[in-house]
Amino acid sequence: MYEALNWASSYLTHHERDANAGEYIMKHILQVERSQMLARLHDVLSEEQTKEFERLVHLHAEGVPVQHMTGTEEFYGRIFSVNGDVLIPRPETEELVYYALEKIKDMKSPVIADIGTGSGAIAITMKCERPEANVYAIDLSKAALKIAENNANKLGVPIQYLHGDLLEPLIQRNIKVDLLLSNPPYIPNHERETLSAVVVDHEPHMALFGGEDGLDLYRKITRQLPFVLKVGGIAGVETGAGQTEAVAAIFQETFPDRDVKIMYDINGKDRMVFLHV
Repeated sequence: MYEALNWASSYLTHHERDANAGEYIMKHILQVERSQMLARLHDVLSEEQTKEFERLVHLHAEGVPVQHMTGTEEFYGRIFSVNGDVLIPRPETEELVYYALEKIKDMKSPVIADIGTGSGAIAITMKCERPEANVYAIDLSKAALKIAENNANKLGVPIQYLHGDLLEPLIQRNIKVDLLLSNPPYIPNHERETLSAVVVDHEPHMALFGGEDGLDLYRKITRQLPFVLKVGGIAGVETGAGQTEAVAAIFQETFPDRDVKIMYDINGKDRMVFLHV
């Protein structure tokens, strides 16, 4: 196994992929945790295991995300199913959830909406962490909603699913929320050519690109917020690098007398904006 992992690291580095991806592939093949894998580094792989490992490493070198091979990704300590219909949950989004939970810790039975839910990672995590909350998961993609529903069922939490564009399903039903969260598409269209093939060829473009400056969805969400947020409610969004000031300004333009805060991730990067109404 040790030799196989070394080969994978060198091969993937040569193809400008994550050198550590071989470990994730090996864990998947052996169906073990990383600690168990490391304890067995000098085990000899079977011929079948070796062939499968090499096949998946070659696939990743060609651009297929490891998460699409394993069919899963971890988020906030839980395993979520993913495929090409949804954005693969990122660690940065865990911090949006963390800050949101802190901000609503004194709310009783909050009503929460996750806009553009994808795999359901945000909505389901909020429900798992606050079981008494009433949580809505909204997406324009019916395929994504199906994956979110499957993830919620596996984790044993009830979520309400609404199909539609951004906040429109809430507005149509006159649903008011205490907390609205979203990790909308924020990559400017012109940056498409600079993205890794792992992302651009295998993740849904409707979950990636946000118009010429990447801010189109923030503008639409903000225009709809007055019809959805309760008095004293909170909206929190994740942004791309260098976009927080612009997103904060969009919030402030619609809510000039309300508190808008830029939040920083664990690496000190500005990645989130919260609006308190």
